[in-house]
Amino acid sequence: MTTSTRGAAKTPAVLVLEDGRTFRGRAYGAVGETFGEAVFSTGMTGYQETLTDPSYDRQIVVATAPQIGNTGWNDEDDESARIWVSGYVVRDPARVPSNWRAKRSLDDELVAQGVVGISGIDTRALTRHLRERGSMRAGIFSGEAIAPESELLARVQSQPHMKGASLYEEVATKEAYVVPAVGEKRFTVAAIDLGIKGMTPHRMAERGIEVHVLPATASAEDVYAVGPDGVFFSNGPGDPATADGPVALMSAVLERKTPLFGICFGNQILGRALGFGTYKLKYGHRGINQPVQDRTTGKVEVTAHNHGFAVDAPLDEVSDTEFGRAEVSHVCLNDNVVEGLQLLDQPAFSVQYHPEAAAGPHDAAYLFDRFVSLMEGQRA
Repeated sequence: MTTSTRGAAKTPAVLVLEDGRTFRGRAYGAVGETFGEAVFSTGMTGYQETLTDPSYDRQIVVATAPQIGNTGWNDEDDESARIWVSGYVVRDPARVPSNWRAKRSLDDELVAQGVVGISGIDTRALTRHLRERGSMRAGIFSGEAIAPESELLARVQSQPHMKGASLYEEVATKEAYVVPAVGEKRFTVAAIDLGIKGMTPHRMAERGIEVHVLPATASAEDVYAVGPDGVFFSNGPGDPATADGPVALMSAVLERKTPLFGICFGNQILGRALGFGTYKLKYGHRGINQPVQDRTTGKVEVTAHNHGFAVDAPLDEVSDTEFGRAEVSHVCLNDNVVEGLQLLDQPAFSVQYHPEAAAGPHDAAYLFDRFVSLMEGQRA
């Protein structure tokens, strides 16, 4: 990515997709060029949490909500220490932010962090195109980075695909750290950071859990050195087929029958550890309005998603695995994609979505309580 910051509001910009379709608009944020996988997010709010979610590493995010930036940018809602999206696409950026917590505009923050974006394009047409053709490689070019379309297309087509991309190590913490329990400490959890969001250990801490966040490269010895009552595997970016290290670590945890909870990338890791395959979705699930059914209760929840890969497991039968019987516990009601797994013979489960749900909704918050119940049962 190359960027500059002068005169972005009036600078022409172009979005080029790998299939040759282009969209022309104005620069938004930093001026320059950037590349990534073009995906769309259907959330009506929560853009700050989306932009700082490490799971969006190397992706150009298209906001389907027509106006973005109304609440500006504050210093409390970041899910990590930086913006991770490689580019941002909006239709109508707010001219003036209006929120009592705002410290600056979204545009200012994009400029400050060197994130190249584009505004003023028909995001509805772009979203329909991605939904019909699938997520694809793309580039945003503005200012002096604009060149003949044939040249820009060639540069986009030379970029790596998301399938086969190993990204979780580059977004994870390099050093372990601890998030203390709120109030009385009840449990200790080792959380494997594959791209963890800040709200996740916070949700556990609210339940009296001391969370030891460990690097993605942590070994089983590192995990059990903290004396965990449970082990958590986080969300993260990239192709789960590349995550052999985390799969081996999860297998070691399952062998010891330690209570285990995984979300998003962690769900895919559990799927692989149980012997299931994974595959790339055509355009993925991204946003905070995805309907999922918890098959263990029959309840339907509106949930927060950000995933382009899924687990290939049978929906309507119990599977025999190396670690006992397993079944699909949650399913997406839009397309029957596997949204959760659970083991029937030991305390382990996962979901494909984000129960910490910053910026909402909160239908799935009970999953952290379910994790607590597993640890209580194991202790008893």
